[in-house]
Amino acid sequence: MHQPERAIPAPAGAREESLRLLLQTAADSGVTRIATKPDGDGERWLGQAWPFPSPFQVSVRTVPVSDGVDRVEARARRSLERLGLPRGDLLLVSAANDLAGAEGRALWDRLLALKDRGLYRRIGFCATVEDGPALLARRFQPDVIQLRCNLLDQRAQHSGALSELAALGVDVHASSVFADGLLFVSGDSLPPEMQRHAPALSRIRRRLAEARIDPMQATLAYAMGLPEVTAVVASVASAAELRAVVAAAHAPTPALDWTALQLEPAAIAAAGPRRISSAA
Repeated sequence: MHQPERAIPAPAGAREESLRLLLQTAADSGVTRIATKPDGDGERWLGQAWPFPSPFQVSVRTVPVSDGVDRVEARARRSLERLGLPRGDLLLVSAANDLAGAEGRALWDRLLALKDRGLYRRIGFCATVEDGPALLARRFQPDVIQLRCNLLDQRAQHSGALSELAALGVDVHASSVFADGLLFVSGDSLPPEMQRHAPALSRIRRRLAEARIDPMQATLAYAMGLPEVTAVVASVASAAELRAVVAAAHAPTPALDWTALQLEPAAIAAAGPRRISSAA
């Protein structure tokens, strides 16, 4: 996932060249998917920087259904225009709550219509374990669910959600694989709601250090080793970040007790999704 808001501020020309380098690095590294968000100018910047021919499948996310289903459909069409694409691979409802609400069925019908018209090849939604992704999958029969799942938050695996989705024939894209940066910052830099878990996080980092395993390597190895996961979505802001991610992804899979490296489920649930600027 391209994260332009985390890139170092630069003049327009330098920014465009940096993005071209990022995309070319992705293509050369065998990355096949680019995930986007509808806010900001990220889609437009990507549309101006694709390598030709583009080797990427593109995932697009919707605006909130609170804007109205007409707006959701119009913005999904507009996303393709901004990206300079005749069609996209995947359209995701940005929040599972949008489907659980009163307009959920109407929203899903709009996505189905866009798929039937060939504008998007597949449709799905983003979810967390709390959203009950398997229940929603039975109701709406999505092609893909982008599910929050990482080394510190292993509830998707241990709750059986991943196996249930696999049994339903749903592709799972693991997101937030770097646990919102919690393994990459010191105790003083943790968000307030996570401060009391600083000792547990420190112990996890120490275990990784004793095993001579980099935290990025461990987080990627965990997500990529889940048999039900068909894609891992990691956010990057530059070619240098992408090269580090690719190198970590290609490192030998460490022999670790993954269960021992998770935070207590209650701690993860209390913290909720959060973005830390130093890592995604």
